[in-house]
Amino acid sequence: MPRGMDEATRDLTILSLNARGEGVGEDGTIAPGALPREVVRIEPAGAVEIRRASPERIAPFCPYFTRCGGCAAQHMSAALYADWKRGLLVECLVRARVAATVGPLIDVHGEGRRRATFHSRIVDGGEVLGFMRARAHEIIAIEACPLFAPGLTGAIAAARALAADLRGAGKPLDIQATATLGGLDFDLRGAGPLDASMRRKLVASADRLDLARVASHGEVVIERRAPQIAFGDVLAVPPPGGFLQATEEGERALATGAAAALGGARRIADLFCGAGAFALRLARDHEIAAVDSDAAAIAALKRAAGAASGLHAIATETRDLFRRPLIGDELAAFEAVLFDPPRAGAEAQSRALAAHGPPLVVAISCNGESFARDARILIEGGYTIGPVSALDQFRYSPHVEILAEFRRKPVKRRRGVLG
Repeated sequence: MPRGMDEATRDLTILSLNARGEGVGEDGTIAPGALPREVVRIEPAGAVEIRRASPERIAPFCPYFTRCGGCAAQHMSAALYADWKRGLLVECLVRARVAATVGPLIDVHGEGRRRATFHSRIVDGGEVLGFMRARAHEIIAIEACPLFAPGLTGAIAAARALAADLRGAGKPLDIQATATLGGLDFDLRGAGPLDASMRRKLVASADRLDLARVASHGEVVIERRAPQIAFGDVLAVPPPGGFLQATEEGERALATGAAAALGGARRIADLFCGAGAFALRLARDHEIAAVDSDAAAIAALKRAAGAASGLHAIATETRDLFRRPLIGDELAAFEAVLFDPPRAGAEAQSRALAAHGPPLVVAISCNGESFARDARILIEGGYTIGPVSALDQFRYSPHVEILAEFRRKPVKRRRGVLG
């Protein structure tokens, strides 16, 4: 036994990385922060000391790395990082028995993240605002994030001020900030119903900080300017706290890829459409039916479409596609379907498509496991999967954005009834 080692201390060679970016040793031991081919020493308390570093190790650029849970891979070289992240998707497909070609990882970080959720908690009588520590409930207070787009400048200070306005509620808060064309847009969750004093404070802070909009639990407290987002050349105002792709470049790349695949279709169903990031772009050249369970998002899409010129018809429906997927004759109305579900995926809708879907399905996903499951369902229903794109929108995290198309020979059907 080497000098200085006790019986509980051991050296370990790292063979691979797991889905969280942690090193995995030859005996299966998890070594956070370790990289393949490194030799590490595991201390009795679980601390990891790098004894022989990998040539793929680089210096992290953020002072919060290893404490803040947002990033998992700042210590990896660009090559190792791209291989690891692409490999996460490949492994999901292999486990689901989906044979597909996955292209190289595509960087769509662009100018950076345009939305973020901060957490505010009272700790030892003082307020702490920041991001969660990895796999813990502790808040790591932050002053800046190098992954933010320029539009989020001032978001941390503003979130801290808004949290102070609601301190009387004595509750933990989650504060979503979004960079918009009109300025910073905030939605606060956790305080419950606001009294008149809290509302006055939030309004005063919005004026002082020149915020576009402040809402609580989706209810607008003050809107000083419309928090517009450009979906292509159409301007929309998503609902407070509504879904938005994390980066502008990521949204643009997904929309461009989907449009290229859907080019020959006349009528398209955009399922899990949100506020219209794809539908409003596609409506320049196609007739669209847009469906989502979020009534506020559908209303935002309709307002944006009504204010725009030169769009084809967009039929809209508020509908829970998890419980009531489009089926049979409804699907027969379309030459193609585009879907972009939440992380849980689109299992029910995929089964309906497998049974009665059109010749083309374009799938977008932010979760490799649910995407692979849904892909397997479509393939078993007669679709052939094309090349799969892995897009890196959430840089240095394990999250991969996915774009793929599925095709099968058209089957004669009666014209559908939706739209």
